Amino acid sequence: MNRRAWLMLLLPLLVAGCGKGRDERSLVRFWAMGREGEVVQELVRDFEELHPTIRVEVQQIPWTAAHEKLLTAHVGDSSPDLCQLGNTWIAEFVALHALEPLGDWVDRSTTITPRGFFPGIWDTNVIDGTPYGVPWYVDTRVLFYRKDVLAQAGYDAMPETWAEWRQAMTAVKRLAGKDGYAILLPTNEFSQPVIFGLQMNSPLVAENGTVGAFSKKPFRDAFAFYIGLFEDGLAPPVSNSEVSNLYQEFARGYFSMYVTGPWNLGEFERRLPPALADEWATAPLPGPGGIETGVSLAGGSSIVLFRSSERKEAAWKLIEYLSAPAQQLRFFALTGDLPARTESWQHESIASDPRITAFGEQLKRVVATPKIPEWEQIATRIMIRAEEAIRGSATIDEALEALDRDVDVILDKRRWLLEKRGLVPESPTDGDGDAS
Repeated sequence: MNRRAWLMLLLPLLVAGCGKGRDERSLVRFWAMGREGEVVQELVRDFEELHPTIRVEVQQIPWTAAHEKLLTAHVGDSSPDLCQLGNTWIAEFVALHALEPLGDWVDRSTTITPRGFFPGIWDTNVIDGTPYGVPWYVDTRVLFYRKDVLAQAGYDAMPETWAEWRQAMTAVKRLAGKDGYAILLPTNEFSQPVIFGLQMNSPLVAENGTVGAFSKKPFRDAFAFYIGLFEDGLAPPVSNSEVSNLYQEFARGYFSMYVTGPWNLGEFERRLPPALADEWATAPLPGPGGIETGVSLAGGSSIVLFRSSERKEAAWKLIEYLSAPAQQLRFFALTGDLPARTESWQHESIASDPRITAFGEQLKRVVATPKIPEWEQIATRIMIRAEEAIRGSATIDEALEALDRDVDVILDKRRWLLEKRGLVPESPTDGDGDAS
């Protein structure tokens, strides 16, 4: 047989051999942050087995670099198909027209329905009536406290109203003495004054998110309650960095209450001494009018789909898979992140743990912070102005008036854009949360 004949015989074999190395599956790129980006790969492997025509490429991104990387990817037209997104970032990326509206996708889905999620958490993903993300895991703030210390102060359960809570803190302070306190409210955190403001129905920002409402009565009353805890020696005027070891100080009774999130459940279990294993608990936050008004922040991460994706159908299948109650429970077992699906909270691993179920109760009463791209800048200014009032360099009124000026500067471009587009605030307010 001549050389040409040999080549003709070998050519189909060579072509077939090359084809074996080519992956014909549809590639979906998924960016996830921190430890979640590492752990989710285990769930992704099972998803690929169920969907053999789809291959998922997970890229793990540090939280510290995530925001800049996502913005750079959007500007450079190199966004992934889908990604994990902190729910306070959604408004910003919607404003950039980076995210796919999910209303039609949700309407067609047999897996994802708003009724399957905590209402306040689902709402963080909704901008102008349209959902742009699906909650993946949730968090909020509740009260961690020493049961034994509270009992010594004369209380067998955490009070439910501000007035009773303050009385309990006063009783705990008497036990703690001059070098101890009732509660730790770190001065470098904005969440506590914001939570108190939301509990008083403050809008935080008013007139369609164009002006600050911090010096108006609802927030001012809440802020006065917050600052009063420092003025009366119930909370130490310190930042997190000024507390040498939070868990040791909680154990020795330097403070007995702390407003924090689910990431500290495991830390408290690991870091507190064995003698205190049964002496601490969690509780939903008290409110000015009782526990029903004790709202907290709606936090967590969602999964979003990018407009630029050319594989939306395949990416949506992954979102549905990760949102299913069974996968939510697996993710909880792997990470400790609280499930977004309410059905998952019926499972024994969650329902039998009162420290976790307190979060479930609180998640029924959570509120989104203002859904505007400028919110994180505003949160920083809240923290700065609050610390001035805590340390006595400004009165309550001076701090809040300065905060409103800060916020008005931050929102100047937003006001200009709304005026340019001829948009009138949806519900103009006088800053008290009521229509004017």
